[in-house]
Amino acid sequence: MNDGLPNPGNLSGRHALVCGASAGIGRATAVALAAVGAHVTALARSQEALEALVAEITASGGSASAIIADLDDRESLCDSVSTLLASRGPVHILINNSGGPPSGPLLDANESDFILAFGRHVLSSHLLTQLLLPAMREACFGRVINIISTSVREPIPGLGVSNTVRGAMASWAKSMSRELPPGVTINNVLPGFTDTERLTVLGEAVAKREGISLTQVHEKWLADVPEDRLAEPAEIAATVVFLASPAGAFVRGTSIPVDGGRLRSI
Repeated sequence: MNDGLPNPGNLSGRHALVCGASAGIGRATAVALAAVGAHVTALARSQEALEALVAEITASGGSASAIIADLDDRESLCDSVSTLLASRGPVHILINNSGGPPSGPLLDANESDFILAFGRHVLSSHLLTQLLLPAMREACFGRVINIISTSVREPIPGLGVSNTVRGAMASWAKSMSRELPPGVTINNVLPGFTDTERLTVLGEAVAKREGISLTQVHEKWLADVPEDRLAEPAEIAATVVFLASPAGAFVRGTSIPVDGGRLRSI
């Protein structure tokens, strides 16, 4: 007996579009959504990585397909997603996820750095939401979930452009949460330090800039994490699955940290 509570682990009959699905958190999210019954369309630039992901999901009994697309090329992105809607039908769950801008001090950033990052994150997410919303509205069910960063709450040193754009994403999502129809929610997941290729690249950049080893960089990071470890991508994906599920239906316009307790703010 579940006292009328929705089943948190059943997305059968739902279609999820996962951006940045070729690696890291995006890949883990695609696997996790497929595991609870959603058909997953994985979107990224790497054909080889997407083919491997689709093969893994189908071998495990899930359902998946792929779109090779670049979030920086929004005209082509629009065409690809419109074709997807025509061929596979409605998308009920949108995961906006993309690798962040390069590290570096904010004072060193130029105009093109901001324009590229804003387009990749905010404008592509806005475009995809507009494209997918009509079918979500008709189904009275939709989820827009943005994978962004804890820098929404506390800016991270050395990630000036990323901090700026992630904050813009959170503000966009909060504004959108007031306009989306009932049954269609939007939320942000804020990963902390997560064991991905992206984090390794950032760590190497910090090590080079500060003249220390990558191990020392990790030690500095973990000194602020009460759980004393990096997150696994699957742990971030588990929060995404909850928000995508019927159990997350009354969570709307929020930013949820999954950071092992690193943030000091309430």
